[in-house]
Amino acid sequence: MTQPSITPWKTTYRQLLDSVGPHAPALRNSLAGLAAAAVLQGLALACIVPLFVALLSRHDGAAALAWLAAMSLLALLATGCRWLGQGFDYTGRMADATHRLRTRLGEQLRRMPLERIQDKRAGEFNAMLLGSVDENLNYTLTILNLILAALLTPLATALALACWDWRLGLGLLLVFPAIVPLYRWRRPAFGRGMRKLAEANARTSADVLEYTQGLPVLRAACQAGDKAQRLQQSFADLERLQTIGHRKGARPNIVITSVVELGLLLLLAAGVSWVAAGSLDPAILAASFVIVVRFGEPLATFVLYTAILELIESALERIQALLAVAPLPVLDAAAPPNTHDIEFDRVSFRYAQAERSALEDFSARLPARSLTALVGPSGSGKTTVTRLLLRHADPQQGGIRIGGVELRAMPAEQLNRLISVVFQDVYLFDDTVLANIRMARPDASDAQVEAAARAACCLDFIERLPQGWQTRLGDIGGRLSGGERQRISIARALLKEAPIVILDEPTAALDSESEVAVQRAIDALVRERTVIVIAHRLSTIVGADQILVLDDGRLVEHGRHAELLENEGRYRRLWEAQARVKDWHAGRYGMA
Repeated sequence: MTQPSITPWKTTYRQLLDSVGPHAPALRNSLAGLAAAAVLQGLALACIVPLFVALLSRHDGAAALAWLAAMSLLALLATGCRWLGQGFDYTGRMADATHRLRTRLGEQLRRMPLERIQDKRAGEFNAMLLGSVDENLNYTLTILNLILAALLTPLATALALACWDWRLGLGLLLVFPAIVPLYRWRRPAFGRGMRKLAEANARTSADVLEYTQGLPVLRAACQAGDKAQRLQQSFADLERLQTIGHRKGARPNIVITSVVELGLLLLLAAGVSWVAAGSLDPAILAASFVIVVRFGEPLATFVLYTAILELIESALERIQALLAVAPLPVLDAAAPPNTHDIEFDRVSFRYAQAERSALEDFSARLPARSLTALVGPSGSGKTTVTRLLLRHADPQQGGIRIGGVELRAMPAEQLNRLISVVFQDVYLFDDTVLANIRMARPDASDAQVEAAARAACCLDFIERLPQGWQTRLGDIGGRLSGGERQRISIARALLKEAPIVILDEPTAALDSESEVAVQRAIDALVRERTVIVIAHRLSTIVGADQILVLDDGRLVEHGRHAELLENEGRYRRLWEAQARVKDWHAGRYGMA
């Protein structure tokens, strides 16, 4: 099994600067300040050597006070540099950089092909926008400060110590090469562990979100609590990875700590022998004891600090991977279409990692201000047709045009203004009724919103809500019934006033009373518009201007209802199958 490549620190540094955007110069200055603080702290600590020599060997109080003053000044300068270095946090730049990065990721989600987004669960994106961003930035300066202090401070002290005794200085410097192979030995394991842990955390976040949203269903099925197998398995996998990480890391960490501390002890043992031989001043050895005690722990735990750096690198990789997803290309912008007829020209499309095409050589023309119904069994390609029209993805072959203008030549905002969608499963936000409707047109006046709600038959139930228009609808619109949610969705589409409307059988799951109200709202919505209906109940589209029958991704029939029944093809078989189901239900409940 090949080992994962080690990301050079230079690459991580560039990614880190890229992630903070316009604050990159300030972050560079902060890191320089922390590096200067580490060096100054090392020089301050090195002043212990001449201080001890002045006190213990020469008994020179004036010299001792001078070195104490120098030590204090260097320590004060180190504190000032560290304060300036941490200013990236203290002045709010870190918070602003985090906000900008989340905004940038949000903008990328808007530009990404929705096909790529649909491959991931909502909780995984939640982990990306919250967890990965926090891991990337919030701990950066803290960890880098520890790493710089563990490296540069001993290095500066060792170089200064060499001025008093080259043997001790060189010995202390030799401890650093011992750290390098230990670091390279452990880094791949750290990298694998942190990446697996990040993936497990993302899965767990997605499972928790899914569990919370589906709790009513889980309770009804007696699958809540310890019976929620998927969530429990996710927790168990996360615990297993954490346990494996601790167990596998324990022995290597002890080895690393022991090697570093043993090296420092050998250096002190050599110093004792030199003092015994009369070649080393005991005061210098005493000062070396203080220095070794000070540096023992930071040097021994340096490799452990880099494990947290791997967490930052893992977060940077996930962020860069998301930002690297190319948006759908836009050709040279064309003039907005003057008419709103729709043409599919020999379109073929296959979803990523799918074994077969979802659409194959699909051609159809939908005249402006007409009603076109898409029918066919599940998986026949009906939803794919509408997704391609909404440009969730581009077909691998063929083209789609509105008013003669290729979709690829339309900016996303222009295309979105042309189309309103009412799905069978309505998604409303935990915001007020007013905000949920106005989302379609943020600049609409209250009067325009009310007019859309009236046309969608919403006013009766809005007036019954506790705070009326200002009532928050709860998660996914949970305060409303299915029919009420549908009417809010239709009001939103009415307010948008888009010339093209897509309907995914919005009355299929409603009771009779709600269906009548929603149907009246739909009648107001589709008037004088180009309408596409994904039809599940064929009885609702007998008056369509044309019916497109899809099967296994291909257009097998098209025409009006009466014509298709006469053809005795796929549509007639679907019609007769639904009629038999209806008769069976009527007989089953004694209604025949």
